[in-house]
Amino acid sequence: MTDPNETFDIDNPELPKAIKKAAYASGDYPYDEKLDDDDYDTQMYALQKQLVLHQAHMQKAGARTVVVFEGRDAAGKGGTIKRFLENLNPRYNIIAALPKPNDRERTQWYFQRYVDWLPAAGEMVLFDRSWYNRAVVEPVMGFCTPEQTDVFLDEAPEFEKRLTRDGIRLVKFWLSIGREMQLKRFHDRRHDPLKTWKLSPVDLEALNKWDEYSQARDRMLKRTDSKHAPWTVIRANDKNRLRLNAIRTVLLGADYDGKDEGEIGRIDKKVVLSAEDFLAIKGE
Repeated sequence: MTDPNETFDIDNPELPKAIKKAAYASGDYPYDEKLDDDDYDTQMYALQKQLVLHQAHMQKAGARTVVVFEGRDAAGKGGTIKRFLENLNPRYNIIAALPKPNDRERTQWYFQRYVDWLPAAGEMVLFDRSWYNRAVVEPVMGFCTPEQTDVFLDEAPEFEKRLTRDGIRLVKFWLSIGREMQLKRFHDRRHDPLKTWKLSPVDLEALNKWDEYSQARDRMLKRTDSKHAPWTVIRANDKNRLRLNAIRTVLLGADYDGKDEGEIGRIDKKVVLSAEDFLAIKGE
């Protein structure tokens, strides 16, 4: 492992060998290598067929689903959402990736602008970051007061209870990566002309706030993990395993015509954890 207090020049085109070597295993990741791409493609194809059947059921039944993706910057949220949606109808399967609030939105009830994105009958909405900005990103970066965060942590479980009582299925993912893996991915983005847009000033500032993010995340998981809206933590150093297990989690938790658990496959318990188990054994 690298020294957590050491800083690195993200503009240097040469990533330090120590980070390259440590990246995959960082955060106590349980595998030595990523899942073979051919194996991944075979499993993903089966899951894509099941997602299409799930979509058909949602439209027929008028079901509503919200999937929340949270995690550190570069944890793989956007890529996982893309795999969810690549064969689904964008009219009924929607990405919600909200920009920072404008002057008017800052004076609203905090949850108000997210309510506008909640699904109608037959729709699935996938939040690439959500109302949980107020639990982690905003307090760490100084965009809200401690009092605002504390109020949010009290209100979020009640807000989510009202969603689930109204029949909305709510799935919450926290994608967990090791520090060295985050550094490697930031470095890759900086030096790939097709990915530089993914790297923001806030991302770079977060590099030196690793421990603060960990503390905020732990507090969030403890206070907002509930029976009606539990957190699912996925260790995300390997994007192949991340994407397969995220889709499996959504499909296995749903009832729909044509559901084939053999085709869906089993959840990898080394990679997928409850909030309680993650907090007990986390290696970040």
